[in-house]
Order: sequence, then structure tokens, then C-alpha cells
Amino acid sequence: MSSTPTEHKMVLLEFAMAPSGEGESVSRQVARILDIVDRSGVTYQLTAMGTILEGDWDQVMGVVGECFRALQVDCKRISLNLKMDYRAGTESRLRSKVDAVEGHVGRKLRT
Repeated sequence: MSSTPTEHKMVLLEFAMAPSGEGESVSRQVARILDIVDRSGVTYQLTAMGTILEGDWDQVMGVVGECFRALQVDCKRISLNLKMDYRAGTESRLRSKVDAVEGHVGRKLRT
């Protein structure tokens, strides 16, 4: 067996999770989720429609699972939207993907 350097395998994962049937405002529950995300140490970006995580598969899926379990304690129904982009050998795509598009447009965009 030949030995090769370990290649970084990074995932960008965007998710939105909230309880269903809890009324119009779910900001209290979302704040519980974001506290978990922030304390996890995983690189993230909060947006108005969800949260983007960057890390390896086990890291980001672990955070999503922990968020689910935190809501499951007192929420009878939970909605989750999730999309993921995996790319071997790259890091810091959370910012670099935006930078690349801004380079093509020729100016900074709102992010």
C-alpha cells in the first residue's frame, strides 16, 4: 500500500430547522439552535433563511444532529431543509465561492 497525503474533504452544508405548529414566531427555538452552532467551533455563516456550516462530513452532520435533538426535547414536529456541497481538496469555500462570483461581476455584492 502506498502512502499518500490526506486530502481535505470539505462540506458546505446549508440548513434551516424549526418546529412546526409553534405559532408564527420561532425565533426562541432558532436561537437555541444557533447557540449550539456557535459553540460547536464549526465555521458558519448565519443568513436570514438558514445557516451555512463548513467542515468535514462528521463535523457538520454532528452539529445538525445536535440541533435536532435539542428541539426534539420539547417540539412535537420539526421541519428541516438541508442542502450540501462536497468537494475534495478544498478549504474555506464559505468565503471563496462568494469572492469568485464577485470577481466575475467586478464588484462587492451584499452578503
